[in-house]
Amino acid sequence: MTTPRARAAAVLGCSALAALGLGAGLSACGNPPPAALVKPAVATSAENVGGMRALIAAAKREGTLRAMALPRDWADYGGLIDGFQKKYGIKVTVENPLAHSEDEIDALRKRGKGPTAPDVIDVGDTFARSAAAQNLLAPYKVAAYDSIPANQKDPDARWTNNYGGYISIGCDANRVAPCPKTFTDLLKPTYRGKVALEGDPRRSATAFAGVYAAALANGGSFADVQPGLDFFAQLQRKGNLNPLSSDLATVEDGRTPISINWDYINLHYADQLRDKGVNWQVAIPFDGSFAQYFALAVNKNAPHPAAARLWQEYLFSPQGQNLRLRSYARPVLMDVMRQDGTLDKAAAARLPTVEGTPQFPTDAQLEKAKVTVAEGWGKVLSG
Repeated sequence: MTTPRARAAAVLGCSALAALGLGAGLSACGNPPPAALVKPAVATSAENVGGMRALIAAAKREGTLRAMALPRDWADYGGLIDGFQKKYGIKVTVENPLAHSEDEIDALRKRGKGPTAPDVIDVGDTFARSAAAQNLLAPYKVAAYDSIPANQKDPDARWTNNYGGYISIGCDANRVAPCPKTFTDLLKPTYRGKVALEGDPRRSATAFAGVYAAALANGGSFADVQPGLDFFAQLQRKGNLNPLSSDLATVEDGRTPISINWDYINLHYADQLRDKGVNWQVAIPFDGSFAQYFALAVNKNAPHPAAARLWQEYLFSPQGQNLRLRSYARPVLMDVMRQDGTLDKAAAARLPTVEGTPQFPTDAQLEKAKVTVAEGWGKVLSG
């Protein structure tokens, strides 16, 4: 006969197993899961599904993660994808690696609950705010959420910044002499047809940041991005603006000999192309110092919701954050990792020195700037 005390002990044992994420233990106890446990599709933390073990098991059953706009040479996505696949045995499929932030948001909106919708997105935080406002993102707090600075995450956990850097000017010193170091330099006649952005600033978070940096270099502010548009209009009139979107291939073959891009991208290009004879020099312009982080988020209608959430956990883990750092991107948890001893100090020592503490626009300033750029970029191109 089972005494009341014995029955209580059995229930307690099952509850303890649930807290550890041991689903098998629950089955052995013969009791249903506690009401607090939910399906991965609506989980707002790993604990909601029974802990990391349960989340990992669910993600492995799904077996796939769908993403887009993740080039392997961007902030070490190559190493991150390979590491995730090796660690969990989950296949990562990346659609259109050279797509931009707005393309990712378009895919969430247009594909809805379809099987080809991206599970996760990586976008400039300006675009993350837009996706959240359109109710496209699922709230999810990674284990490290509380350690992330308040100004680098959505208070409702719909997006969280993961890595960042500074706008820089990359230059092929074999094709261009001297290489420009400031936005003012880019107006010189010697750079005719040579200055490229990473994309269209209406769709690309990187190009949008390039316009913002140009605004700061030309009398603008976080509240006034118009001088940035005026600067690129001037580049266009002078014939210095290159219409191509720059990437590793266009840098390598000389089609975009000067590229305005994040410092971690330009520095990675320098490493990648050095053995191919490309002397890619990188300068962070002192006249337009602009820093920004990129945000990660889970699609509200992710076809593989457990894998999507596990991907977030991986990218915010010390392993994921150090892989960012080894590719020159500044992990959002860098200060925390320095304090707890998990930071790769050698990789941190390779980062370029930047004077001062980075400042960031407010949500209202970002939204105003996005509208201004969206309305004004066509005029820039028309001369």
